[in-house]
Amino acid sequence: MKNKIIMKSAELFSNLGFKSVTMDDIANEMGISKKTIYQYFATKTKLVEATAIFKFECISESIDDIFKLEANPIDELFNTKDFIISHMKNQKLSIEYQFKKYYPKIYSIVKQKQFEAMNKCVCDNLNRGIQAGLYRTNLNVDFISRIYFSAMGSMKDNEIFPSDKFNLEESLTHYLEYHLRGICTPLGITYLNERTQQSKIK
Repeated sequence: MKNKIIMKSAELFSNLGFKSVTMDDIANEMGISKKTIYQYFATKTKLVEATAIFKFECISESIDDIFKLEANPIDELFNTKDFIISHMKNQKLSIEYQFKKYYPKIYSIVKQKQFEAMNKCVCDNLNRGIQAGLYRTNLNVDFISRIYFSAMGSMKDNEIFPSDKFNLEESLTHYLEYHLRGICTPLGITYLNERTQQSKIK
């Protein structure tokens, strides 16, 4: 029951926003009493926290699965970008804004978890890329990983990248090429050019 409540809440919060969805709404959608929800979550804030962590863990597991394949490091980043696009394309920017505004402590907790998970994956990608001769050997791995996380997150900031001017998919694609061209060796650039050309043909 606890997991069912979390999953239904995640659906409602994603579609309608954190502010507008009440405990009564969740109970009515599930056909249960509000008292049942309170048996598992003392407050709405506790439920929001559980829901946010649940969604983070689902996304994190999917990204981990991509990196566990240990594919070509350049392909790996493209595969990660494609997953992020598929996950975010139906997500309303207002939901992210509400989460940050009304639940700042939970937002900070989740963002830190996101950073730790992504930093580990990106550092691993950079180190394997260096070993494969695709990325330059003089890279500051920790610095670049942090820049990567920061830039990817900023794509969701409607003040920096207003949605009426910047398409999310195009922005992520442009940033990834920008990122790779800054860290690749001539061998890596050749592979990137070949991959980009193949994508255009498709």
